[in-house]
Amino acid sequence: MNAQPSVLVVEDDVHIAHVLGFMLERQGYRVIHVADGRAAVQHVVSQPAPDLVLLDVMLPYVDGFEIIGLIRAQAGWEGVPVLMLTAKNTERDTVRALDAGADDFIIKPFQPQELLARLRRYLVAS
Repeated sequence: MNAQPSVLVVEDDVHIAHVLGFMLERQGYRVIHVADGRAAVQHVVSQPAPDLVLLDVMLPYVDGFEIIGLIRAQAGWEGVPVLMLTAKNTERDTVRALDAGADDFIIKPFQPQELLARLRRYLVAS
C-alpha cells in the first residue's frame, strides 16, 4: 500500500485552511499547514518536499509568487506540482501565476469537488 500523499497547504485564512485540511484528510492525504509566507519559506528551505503544494497568492510577509519562485529553485522541490489559490480573478494574475511556475490556478471561493479533481490529476501523475 502506498504511503499517504502529502499536501503542503500555505493559507493564511484560518477558515479556508481548516476546510482544506478537513477535505484533504477525508480523501486520505497527509496535510501540512503553514499560515504565512515567512513560515512557508522556512518550510521550503528546511523540509523535504511534499507530493503537492496548495499555495495562496496573497499571504502576510512573503506572497505566493515569491514562494513559487523559491519552490522552483529549491533542490528536491522543483518538480512538485503547485496549485495556486487566489481570490483575485483576473487574467493578469492567472498568467503571472502560470509564468511563475504554478501548475494550476484555482479561484476562491473554490468548488470542493473541482479542487479535489485537480489535485488528483497531479497526484496520480507523480
